[in-house]
Amino acid sequence: MDFELTEEQRLFSETARQFANEKLAPMAAQWDEKCEFPKEVLREAGELGFLSLYTPEEQGGLSLSRLDASIIFEQLSMGCTSTTAFMTIHNMVTWMVASFATDQAKSLFCPKLITGEWLGSYCLTEPNAGSDAASLSTSAKKVGDKYQLDGAKAFISGAGDSDVLVVMARTSDEGAKGVSAFVVPADADGISYGRKEPKMGWNSQPTRSVTFNNVELPLSSLLGEEGQGFEFAMKGLDGGRINIATCSIGTAQQALNQATQYMQERKQFGKSLAQFQGLQFKLADMATELVAARQLVRYAASKLDNQDPEATAYCAMAKRFATDVGFKVCDQALQLYGGYGYIKEYPLERYFRDVRVHQILEGTNEIMRLIIARRLLVEGADLV
Repeated sequence: MDFELTEEQRLFSETARQFANEKLAPMAAQWDEKCEFPKEVLREAGELGFLSLYTPEEQGGLSLSRLDASIIFEQLSMGCTSTTAFMTIHNMVTWMVASFATDQAKSLFCPKLITGEWLGSYCLTEPNAGSDAASLSTSAKKVGDKYQLDGAKAFISGAGDSDVLVVMARTSDEGAKGVSAFVVPADADGISYGRKEPKMGWNSQPTRSVTFNNVELPLSSLLGEEGQGFEFAMKGLDGGRINIATCSIGTAQQALNQATQYMQERKQFGKSLAQFQGLQFKLADMATELVAARQLVRYAASKLDNQDPEATAYCAMAKRFATDVGFKVCDQALQLYGGYGYIKEYPLERYFRDVRVHQILEGTNEIMRLIIARRLLVEGADLV
């Protein structure tokens, strides 16, 4: 197994690093403080292909692997965690539409999603259906030659400011098999949005509830066939778990880089912090755990790319481990800064706030443990 990046992957990584340094990092604190959604910068990201990384080439995307995408997202998240996390969500929306939509819907939505002219939101979570996604109650009933969409979604990233929604809705009462997926214009009649949620982190992207009241959709809005929505959602979540784990790694790496530099500059008791053995040990553990998390995430991404039958379990392991490690590294980096880490003049407190939600979304880390344990105990998987 070759752990080294290819020349092409190195070029992708360098392009993403340059974009992060020039376009994301200088504005990240302002976007966070003022809760600004940087649509123009997202469009610039679209011009570089960052909004359609694994979208099929025949629909205008780059058709990269999930491993390639992870390498790119890691570099972008070093510039702004929150904005990069939205890019990963938009990528999932674009990929779903490009992969499963009707030709009519593809021609309408894909060109503008790929460039970032239109931004996408993914609507799965409901007020009473979080971890238990299969119990969602939003419905899409066929009425003549249309679907009628009714229900509500919660905690939707980009909602109210995005242009396209991918919505999971129930078309029958058959549990998970009764869930279907739809692509919906965000300004369709009957759609309304809640307030912009005040959040601990992820402030460069708005989060709102979405309500659907007798929203009429053409039959061409259906992705795939009726009843395939939950299958599409789970496929999306496998990749989404890799993506959000990657955002944790990139943010933690930036926190580690800055803590390392700070330890060399900051002096106490007549010597730099870097000369204290106890702090050296802390730094060593942070770096070791971060490298381990990165390799697990890339291994899981490779499993997903190769359609390994155990890919879902590996994605769950990577998401659980990397988001826990990412939060821990950011917490320890803040501790190394002392009081300075707690004030907003330095970015450590923002890193800390932004990565905390990664342990919750794309399936909580408790659900990740259930997925892994079930594969081991119930289905007898050999996860090696």
